[in-house]
Amino acid sequence: MKTILKTIRENIFTPWGLWLAFLGLLLLSALIAGLTVFWKGLIITNLTNLVPWGLWITIDLSSIAVAAGAFSLCAIVYLFGFKRYEPIARTATFVGFTGYSMAMMALLLDIGRPDRFWKSFVFWNTHSLLWEVTMCVGLYFTVLLLEVAPIVASFDWLRTNYPKIAEKMEHLHHYAPALAIAGLALSSLHQSSLGAVYGVIKARPIWYRPEMSVMFMFTAILGGVALTLFISMLAARLTPKARVNDMLIERVAQVLGYMMIAYLYWRFWDWLAQTYTYEPGRTEAFELLTKGPLSFNFWFGEMLFGALLPTIILLKRSLRQTPLWRMLAFAMIVGGVVAFRFDTNIVGFLTVIPYTPDEMIVQYTSYTPSLVEWAAGLGIIAFGMLSISVGVKYLRVVDHRLVSEEYEVVTMNVGETVRNS
Repeated sequence: MKTILKTIRENIFTPWGLWLAFLGLLLLSALIAGLTVFWKGLIITNLTNLVPWGLWITIDLSSIAVAAGAFSLCAIVYLFGFKRYEPIARTATFVGFTGYSMAMMALLLDIGRPDRFWKSFVFWNTHSLLWEVTMCVGLYFTVLLLEVAPIVASFDWLRTNYPKIAEKMEHLHHYAPALAIAGLALSSLHQSSLGAVYGVIKARPIWYRPEMSVMFMFTAILGGVALTLFISMLAARLTPKARVNDMLIERVAQVLGYMMIAYLYWRFWDWLAQTYTYEPGRTEAFELLTKGPLSFNFWFGEMLFGALLPTIILLKRSLRQTPLWRMLAFAMIVGGVVAFRFDTNIVGFLTVIPYTPDEMIVQYTSYTPSLVEWAAGLGIIAFGMLSISVGVKYLRVVDHRLVSEEYEVVTMNVGETVRNS
């Protein structure tokens, strides 16, 4: 008995054990909530015909957005030849795989009939943007599986017990350039198409804007890169198993700051364009976003803390080179992207336009997630945290000492040339 208690105390009552226990409770509650939804249907949620997309779709959109660091950083490394950033791309790939897994979990709950998910892949509706998004997500997730296989191959248990399987999985790294091309094409298509899904709906005037595709693409790249860098820095401060090259992160952070300037410029003109004239539905929704219940989320969550302040931090050298301020900037960018996806999704539903022959009267509705939605949603987020935690601890997901052999050879040659000169 004493031996058992000692084992429990040594393995469970530790920061790692308590963290796993906390995530396990969230996952268990999510499992119960998910099974309840599958059993009773969406009627037990607060989703309605007026607000069919709520918390789960926000998690889906946010997960896909912050997973975009995979295709953007892999493209930089394998297509444009910046091999020095390969360790960061390795982290981004695993984060991307985790993000897309979370997104598909959210969709599995939200579609109401998860047993029919396969029909989009069999019965093609080539005129639907949602079909295009579904195909790209499915294909890109396959690409991510192939890209993450060499990372899983570094698991010591797998290498010890199944060395041949680990060797074959690790060999897939040689196809990284081809996978990067496929990932760039597929992810770019569906990231922009997600915005287009909203942008082509004329019945929701606040969405009916051609710039929606660009906005979704832009926020995905910013959020994906910021989350990858934030996870890297946080992991390095929580466990010795994570090693980072602060110089690499600082360089990427500076580029991210310049990209944030472009984003702020784009958001300014998008905001200004919607104030020009009165249009039924769009004007009311815009006021709901900027002056109504969502105004705090918009002005503080999206614009001030989500865009302006992190831009200043990343562009001011003294602040950018301070790890704490840099981490804070990354976290704020991720929060701003999540706030943008939530606001964009929900504001179009809260303003209802009944198109009647007599007159067009704009009405309002409301939405608050139910307990079942919160339990399942928090469980999806817990899964993402668990995946990243296990990846850092056992798969060396955050280890900037891992560079490709080609880059090591180039670095040695450059160093030899400098010494000779």
